Amino acid sequence: MNGLFLKMEKYMSRCFVAWVALAPNPTRGFAPGPHQGGNPPGPLFIILLVIILCTTGIAHAEERAALTVTLTHPTRAEWPHTIHTSGGIFAWQEAIVSSEIGGVAIVWLPVDVGSVVKRGQELARLADESIKATLAQQKANLARAKANLALAQSNGSRARAVGGSGALAEQQITQYLLAEESAEAEVAAAKALVEHEEIRLKHTRILAADDGIISSRNATLGAVVQPGMELFRLIRQNRLEWRAELTDTQLTRIRPGLKATITLDPEITLEATLRQIAPTLNPETRKGLVYCDLPDKSPLRPGMFVQGTIQLGRLSALSLPQSALVFHDGHTYLFELPKESDRVVRRKVTTGRRLDDRIEITSELDEEARIVTSGGSFLKDGDRVRIAESKP
Repeated sequence: MNGLFLKMEKYMSRCFVAWVALAPNPTRGFAPGPHQGGNPPGPLFIILLVIILCTTGIAHAEERAALTVTLTHPTRAEWPHTIHTSGGIFAWQEAIVSSEIGGVAIVWLPVDVGSVVKRGQELARLADESIKATLAQQKANLARAKANLALAQSNGSRARAVGGSGALAEQQITQYLLAEESAEAEVAAAKALVEHEEIRLKHTRILAADDGIISSRNATLGAVVQPGMELFRLIRQNRLEWRAELTDTQLTRIRPGLKATITLDPEITLEATLRQIAPTLNPETRKGLVYCDLPDKSPLRPGMFVQGTIQLGRLSALSLPQSALVFHDGHTYLFELPKESDRVVRRKVTTGRRLDDRIEITSELDEEARIVTSGGSFLKDGDRVRIAESKP
């Protein structure tokens, strides 16, 4: 509008100069030409000339285009249908390695956090001297019990042989038979004590419960352990998973086996496979977890929080270049140039997915519509534009 007023002022100035040139000069008089008949131009002629010149300038100023623009048409194509989400990285399963005996010290500790171990590998060793001494004592007790059993079995055999002959009193026979049963029980008890000490001796060697990597170590060389004390924690089979959070609506659209893409930065992406869907939702966030298996030897670590997408398939999308859209006050607009018109119309639209530099238009839009591709931020509804070129 300011430009229009400047143009009007310019043309008014020119008209005033023309009027001064044609007006009679009282000091020198007016020298008529042969076609003027000796009469100067009348006031009505001068007024009409000024009006014509001014209105012509204004008309030219109004007809000048506001901006030269390029046009494009919406494009329909098959786009990947994905769900954008985020979540943490966790160990698939953790194994806790604890001590099953107490009162003995750690005398050997060959592993540390980050060590890769195999199932059955020795992680630590406890002092075993006292346990070995107790085991030797129990073995001696077993030998003595076996000797007592042999004597009791001999007496019992004789008692059974003379039973009913009167050679031994019935009370004596009964004592021999009961002594034999008692000796058998003592042998069984001595065997149990020997096995108990052998198990304790075996537990002085702390072994890995599965293949994996040590993620935590509470064991300290020289520390006296207690039964159930956690010594190590390891990530089983070194497997990690991505636990992504989805809304209740999103959970209805997924299934195990779908592929997911995790983005660490624009140059690093990882593929994952959806393994399991949580049967319940968090009552506070109203979101559920999906568990995605990560590939082996990935750069991810437990505790990281990452963004990613779950691929649902491919769906048709009507899209425009991002430069064709104008964002204002939380809304999205575009400028359409109707056919047989040189004035743009501003339209409010809704958007969906993004792919590279294009944005999906989810609201109604004619595929043949002519859309301004750039410069929309300098336009307003109803502005006249000039078309530079049209892109298919």
